Amino acid sequence: MKTLALSSVVVLLALLVAAPASAFQCPKLVKQIQDATSNRFDGTAANAKVAAGESMALHTAGKHAEAEKVAKDALATLGIKS
Repeated sequence: MKTLALSSVVVLLALLVAAPASAFQCPKLVKQIQDATSNRFDGTAANAKVAAGESMALHTAGKHAEAEKVAKDALATLGIKS
């Protein structure tokens, strides 16, 4: 019984630590988009800039998984692997 309780506590702590760590990924991805599009004025870059804004809005709203997906999709359209 003690092993089960200890295992449960360890898993819970791991989840609590992992969630905030993924939250820091969103701004880094948005920064990559901004850097890649800073001197580009084509349609693809414009769409990526809009996606970066959407990603930050989702990040601010606490929807980190969605924000990361939007940012990674935008990077993919720019030809950048994330």
